[in-house]
Amino acid sequence: MPTAVPDRTAGTSGRRTEAMGSARSFALPRGTGRTTARIAALTACQAAFLVGIGLLITGPARGLWPLTAEDSVNESLERARTGTLTTLSSIASEAGNTLTVIAVTLLTCLGLLLLPRLPMWRQAIFLAVAVSLQSLVFLAITESVDRNRPDVDRLDASPPTSSYTSGHTGAATALYAGLAVVALSRTRGPWRRVVAGLLLLLPLIVGAARLYRGMHHPTDVLGGLANGGLSLLIVGRALLVDRSVAAAPSAGGIPAARTVDERRPGTTAVILNPTVTDEATRDDLRRILERHGHRGPVFLETTADDPGAGQTARAVREGATLVVVCGGDGTVRTVADALVDSGVPLAIVPCGTGNLLARNLGLPLSPTAALDAALGGSPHRLDLGSIEGDGLTATRFAAMAGAGLDAAMMEHTDPRAKAHLGWPAYALAGIGTLRIPRMRVTIRLDGSPAMRRTARMVLVGNVGTVQGGMTLLPAARPDDGLLDLLVLDPRGPVGWLRAVRTLLRGRSEAPRPSTLHTLATEGDDQNKVPVEFFTFRRAELTFATPQSRELDGDPVGPGRRLTAEVEPGALTVLLPSREK
Repeated sequence: MPTAVPDRTAGTSGRRTEAMGSARSFALPRGTGRTTARIAALTACQAAFLVGIGLLITGPARGLWPLTAEDSVNESLERARTGTLTTLSSIASEAGNTLTVIAVTLLTCLGLLLLPRLPMWRQAIFLAVAVSLQSLVFLAITESVDRNRPDVDRLDASPPTSSYTSGHTGAATALYAGLAVVALSRTRGPWRRVVAGLLLLLPLIVGAARLYRGMHHPTDVLGGLANGGLSLLIVGRALLVDRSVAAAPSAGGIPAARTVDERRPGTTAVILNPTVTDEATRDDLRRILERHGHRGPVFLETTADDPGAGQTARAVREGATLVVVCGGDGTVRTVADALVDSGVPLAIVPCGTGNLLARNLGLPLSPTAALDAALGGSPHRLDLGSIEGDGLTATRFAAMAGAGLDAAMMEHTDPRAKAHLGWPAYALAGIGTLRIPRMRVTIRLDGSPAMRRTARMVLVGNVGTVQGGMTLLPAARPDDGLLDLLVLDPRGPVGWLRAVRTLLRGRSEAPRPSTLHTLATEGDDQNKVPVEFFTFRRAELTFATPQSRELDGDPVGPGRRLTAEVEPGALTVLLPSREK
C-alpha cells in the first residue's frame, strides 16, 4: 500500500512552452489503440459479471435471504409515502433521467474542452466514455436478464427494460461520481472535498428515490451502483492512471521564483517545488514568515535536474538560519539530506499528496497552518535513515523505504493521476500489482543470524502511519534512534483478512527489547504469520530476484539489495509546541 507520493519537480521554461503547445493539441495520443482494446475487454468482463449476478438473483438464489425480504422493503416504502417525499423523490429521480444525464455530460465535457488556459481533454474523455460504457452495459444486462418490477403501486411509467439493473442509478453513478473525480482534479482549496462528497451522494439519493417510487428492488439499485462504479474504475484506470496513453504535459504557467545573487547572513530560504506550490500559496507563506519576524524570505524553485539539494546547500553556504521546504515527501527528503549536521533548522510545509512525514510529526496539512504552527514551536532533533543498494547510491530517507508491492504500486502510478486524484491514484494503480509474485528475502538485523522469509512487501520506516490513518509500523518513532521493519506476506483471502485486521488494529505492544539481537532468530523458509514487525539500527535485505524499490515514495529502480541504517538526531526540525 502506498506510503508516500513521488515528488516530481518542474522542468525548464522551454519544456513548459512545449507543454503548452502539446496540451492544446487534440491529436490522439500514443497508446490509444491498446487502451481502447483493454477498456473493451474489461467492459465485456463487467457485463458478463453483472449478467451473471442478475441470472443468479432471478434463478437459483431467488428463494434465499435477503432476496426474500426485498418485497417487504418495497411495501414498507410504499406505506411511508407522503406528498412531500413524493415530490422530493421525483426531483431526485430526474437527476438520473436519461436526458438529464446526457445534457449534463455534454455540457461538462464541452466546458472542459473549452477551458481558456488548459483544455482538460483527458478528463472530458474519461467522463464521456464512462457514462457511455455504463449505458452499453446496462442495455446488455436488460437484454439478458428478465426481472419484473416490484409488485407495488409505481409512481412512474414502467419502461420496457428489465427491473435489473437500475439504469437511473447506474447513469447517476457514472456521471456524478465521475464529476467528483474531475472536481478533485480541477479545484483547489478546502471546499474541493466537500464538493466531491456532495457529488458522490447524488447516486445514492437517486437510488433511494427509485426504490421509494416503486421502480426497482434493492438489488437492482445495488446493481446500478456497481455498473456505474465499475465503468468509472475501468476508464479511470486506463485514462488517468495507466502510462500506456501518453498524456499531454501540464502547463501551469507558474512564474519563475525570485532569486538573489548575494544574501546577508540570517536570511530565510524557502525551497519549493513549483509543480505543487502556486503563487497564491507563496504569498500566504511570505506573509506568515514576515509575521514571525522572518523578513525578506528568498524563494528558490526546485528543478528536474536539481530537486532541492543544490538550492539547500547554497542557502546554508550563504548564511541562511532557517530553511523552509514546500513540497511532497520527495522534496522534503532531498532538502533534509542536504541539511544533515548543518544545525540549520527545517520547517516543513506539506504541499504534496502524501505528506507522510508531516502527518507523523503532527503538523497541519494546510501549508499556511503548518508553517504558522512550526514557526510558533521549537527545534527538535529527528532521526533519518541512510540507505544504499545495488544501483542505488547511498542516500537518506525521512519517512519510509521498501521493496515489493508498495514500490510496484508507485512504479505503476502516473504522476498526472497522482496530481489529479491524490493518494487514491495508488489504489487504482495497485489493482494490477496485487498479482505480483511473492519474493524471497534474507534479512540480517544488527549483525544477527540471517532470517529467510517470503514476502509480498518489506517496508523500512522511520515513521509508522500512512494515508487514511492506517499504522503500518506501530512502534516507529522518528526520534528514538531506531528504525522499524514490516514483513508482509498474506496467503490467500484469509491471510489478507488477518493482515488487514492486524494493521487496522495496530500493535501497541510492538517490541522495544534491550538486546535487539533477540528479534533475529533462525527461521525456516515459511512465514508463520502474515505480518511481522522488527526493530533495528542496521538491516541488510537481500532478495533472490530483482525487486521494485522505493524511497520516500519515489521509485528508485529494481535491485536485489537494500542496506538501511539509522542516523540518530541527524536533522533539526521546527515542530509545534505540545500542550500538556
